[in-house]
Amino acid sequence: MAEDSANAFSDRQIEFAAHLRDPDSRPAPADVEDRRMQIYRDLFFNNVSSFLANSFRVLRSCVDDDAWDTLIRDFYRDHASRSPLFTKLSKEFVTYLSEERQPQPGDLPFMSELAHYEWVEVELIMSPDPQIDAVIDGDGDLLDGRPMLSPLAWGLSYAYPVHEIDKNNQPTAPAEAKLHFVVYRNVDDEVKFVKLNVVSARLFALLDTDPTMTGRDALNMIAEELGHQQPDVVVAGGLDILQQWLDLGIVLGTKSD
Repeated sequence: MAEDSANAFSDRQIEFAAHLRDPDSRPAPADVEDRRMQIYRDLFFNNVSSFLANSFRVLRSCVDDDAWDTLIRDFYRDHASRSPLFTKLSKEFVTYLSEERQPQPGDLPFMSELAHYEWVEVELIMSPDPQIDAVIDGDGDLLDGRPMLSPLAWGLSYAYPVHEIDKNNQPTAPAEAKLHFVVYRNVDDEVKFVKLNVVSARLFALLDTDPTMTGRDALNMIAEELGHQQPDVVVAGGLDILQQWLDLGIVLGTKSD
């Protein structure tokens, strides 16, 4: 009897939640008056809509009220969240836009990338200070040592100029070439970004994926990939980049185990 009661309660929860997610297609529990259900429908939906509007303020400013309500309704109805935590809702929304949503008439072409860029900013602000096991020398040799990238520096690439988009500047087509950035949190806990060229983007990627590389090794590899006739020029220019990153806090110094 207890098991039957528990199953009945579980079934009722599923019915209740299904209606809240999709009130147009899933009927409400028969014994709950619609006036009461409307309170729940509005409360749940408005909480999600408000949270996401605050998390993605630039995107929200680019979308009119009706389009925003439709977008959030689609997400609310169609996405199966991987986390039960409300604080992870922003990541769930980014996942929905990038992996699940089929383009709809009126969708902004840059919507997924802009949402990801805004999520990264919030994620870096909320990230705890990293625990680093390696010994870091802030005055180490950036060429012959192994430059240590900050765990709070993320290399990103986008087709659209997400750093320039706002209500009054909405591109309708991708940039001519992929745009590369490092978004990072500095020592003052401010989130900043640096736009990268092809060489600096490759340098960041190499150091990020192979922490055993010295700065010189990475830059010589880039010179070889470019077919550059004067590798020393690439190395010298790369040293300037590494020094700039050190000053900004993107590079913490050189590391030893």
